[in-house]
Amino acid sequence: MPLASLLVSTSDGPWGSGLDRVSSSEDSLRNLSPLQWKSGPVVSLGWSAEEELLCVQEDGAVLVYGLHGDFRRHFSMGNEVLQNRVLDARIFHTEFGSGVAILTGAHRFTLSANVGDLKLRRMPEVPGLQSAPSCWTALCQDRVAHILLAVGPDLYLLDHAACSAVTPPGLAPGVSSFLQMAVSFTYRHLALFTDTGYIWMGTASLKEKLCEFNCNIRAPPKQMVWCSRPRSKERAVVVAWERRLMVVGDAPESIQFVLDEDSYLVPELDGVRIFSHSTHEFLHEVPAASEEIFKIASMAPGALLLEAQKEYEKESQKADEYLREIQELGQLTQAVQQCIEAAGHEHQPDMQKSLLRAASFGKCFLDRFPPDSFVHMCQDLRVLNAVRDYHIGIPLTYSQYKQLTIQVLLDRLVLRRLYPLAIQICEYLRLPEVQGVSRILAHWACYKVQQKDVSDEDVARAINQKLGDTPGVSYSDIAARAYGCGRTELAIKLLEYEPRSGEQVPLLLKMKRSKLALSKAIESGDTDLVFTVLLHLKNELNRGDFFMTLRNQPMALSLYRQFCKHQELETLKDLYNQDDNHQELGSFHIRASYAAEERIEGRVAALQTAADAFYKAKNEFAAKATEDQMRLLRLQRRLEDELGGQFLDLSLHDTVTTLILGGHNKRAEQLARDFRIPDKRLWWLKLTALADLEDWEELEKFSKSKKSPIGYLPFVEICMKQHNKYEAKKYASRVGPEQKVKALLLVGDVAQAADVAIEHRNEAELSLVLSHCTGATDGATADKIQRARAQAQKK
Repeated sequence: MPLASLLVSTSDGPWGSGLDRVSSSEDSLRNLSPLQWKSGPVVSLGWSAEEELLCVQEDGAVLVYGLHGDFRRHFSMGNEVLQNRVLDARIFHTEFGSGVAILTGAHRFTLSANVGDLKLRRMPEVPGLQSAPSCWTALCQDRVAHILLAVGPDLYLLDHAACSAVTPPGLAPGVSSFLQMAVSFTYRHLALFTDTGYIWMGTASLKEKLCEFNCNIRAPPKQMVWCSRPRSKERAVVVAWERRLMVVGDAPESIQFVLDEDSYLVPELDGVRIFSHSTHEFLHEVPAASEEIFKIASMAPGALLLEAQKEYEKESQKADEYLREIQELGQLTQAVQQCIEAAGHEHQPDMQKSLLRAASFGKCFLDRFPPDSFVHMCQDLRVLNAVRDYHIGIPLTYSQYKQLTIQVLLDRLVLRRLYPLAIQICEYLRLPEVQGVSRILAHWACYKVQQKDVSDEDVARAINQKLGDTPGVSYSDIAARAYGCGRTELAIKLLEYEPRSGEQVPLLLKMKRSKLALSKAIESGDTDLVFTVLLHLKNELNRGDFFMTLRNQPMALSLYRQFCKHQELETLKDLYNQDDNHQELGSFHIRASYAAEERIEGRVAALQTAADAFYKAKNEFAAKATEDQMRLLRLQRRLEDELGGQFLDLSLHDTVTTLILGGHNKRAEQLARDFRIPDKRLWWLKLTALADLEDWEELEKFSKSKKSPIGYLPFVEICMKQHNKYEAKKYASRVGPEQKVKALLLVGDVAQAADVAIEHRNEAELSLVLSHCTGATDGATADKIQRARAQAQKK
């Protein structure tokens, strides 16, 4: 667990004091990082739940440092604290995180329940408070942080809205002042030390009294903390004076210890740590299994099994006697479990081994004892012994280890830069790579990039050799850390090992390496990624440099053109002009003439520009077609002026059709001649238009005006489409021999179609007619066809 000490030099004053950060184990102190303090006077020090050191200064500034003395950040507790200075401060922990509470020189309190998400709360004023309270502490009740303070014989509870006077129930009379107060690790219980020497213990809500103890000492204690007792659920408070330690609780007697040195108490989940200059002790309740096994003259099954194992090692027959006694009572399973549990709570490896040997010995005489608890305990103890070593300095108890979880323990090893041990633990416990080795290697790599005394090439090579293609490791995250440390070239080298372009490109953009990002995006083939880089480049570079960059990247240029077609047409035109791409420029002006221009003059002007561009591109066909469109637009405008109606934006064919439908046949024919519409196409247009008008008389005149270039079958088809069989029969007789059968079938004359087919002796026509023969009405015709086929086959 980390410790921090502030060493004040009398010659330099607090501004020149040294701040040492150390990590402790039971046997030694391991100095992690000394730091020469060069900021303001420090009022209070404390560790956050994330093992960051919080240094509260007199001016209300809170400086946050890492375990190795690296400055992380700072924040202020507000202008009022700055103006009135800090008299006292408390750093406390809640389910939300680590908080800071401040007492200012104006005797007002300000707190933040979570320094990770700073929200300052100025607590209400205490009526009549003219001096600092004799003692105070931070409480957390109903997910809200409160301040409890003592002013003489009175207690006040401050929340975000009000200041309330509270009275502990059952408090002994004659109290004129509270000298010390302590809240339990879980914020459920409260202890008050009075000037009469009594210690009142009750619930933190001050609604229930648990007990009261007279310690017969009126001197104010140096410290008072709660000692949690997980097994018995009883209450215990540890009070420390200069060289005396007293443990009090529900019992009428106390337990007292004499201290050889000045000590400091730290309450924890399952006990209290006692630190001095030369020692580190842990005061806790003896676990039930340990008590059963090691108490004097114990006949518990675990104690007997331990003795049996010891006698077995001596090759004594007493081992059999002890074992039989346990088996006769049917307590062998219980004995094995007691030894396993007791081993977990032991700190000395020799005693752990002795208890585990006893458990293993007892298991041999059980048929179905599940091995999981024994195996897991062996694994847990091996991990605990490794981190308890004085070289490591994390003296966790078994209960704390289980509460902390292996993932948090690994995080703490990483914070201490003990990467080899963390990796060994992961491999020993066979943790998944993503949760174990890969994650630790990633942290190691992030630390490696901070070593500025090593060249970029060496660091990148070392990281790649160590990590390789380890699953779960992101080179982009490591590169981001390198960039954050000011090592841009190293970050670029690390990104070369990142296989995912989607991770490479954003960081390259952040590092102002846009052209390299564009190359990586193009290599990935991800168009969305390329668009992202292009838009970034567009905002970063001037237009000329941007276009020159695109010219060197054909794929990017093509994608950007597609983007401009939908979003930025003017930019697209500039691109075509820069590249002298007259063909695409002509196409652009044609689209623009219809998309942007509403006036006919504007359209014609845009089309003229397009035609000029096509001529420059040596595309005479496109140029002529554009000029024809210009002529058509002018003609359509003239037709609208002279005839009325809607002609603009119609195609050439639709314009001719519209003229025919309007009865302007001569204009239609003139238009066809002007634009060289072939006769066949003109006849089709006129035929369709007259049929739509159902002007059968005009259609007949038209058919007789000259020989039809499309034949007369289309006339039959159009008439039948309009459901006019009478008119269709007129044209069926005029259809040429090669289409005669089809025309007769269209008008429903199956018999005559059969005669023509038989006359032509065409097998395909005979089959076609036969397929149209239905029922009894066409039976004779079908027979006639069959006889004709038979005769043809005989010949």
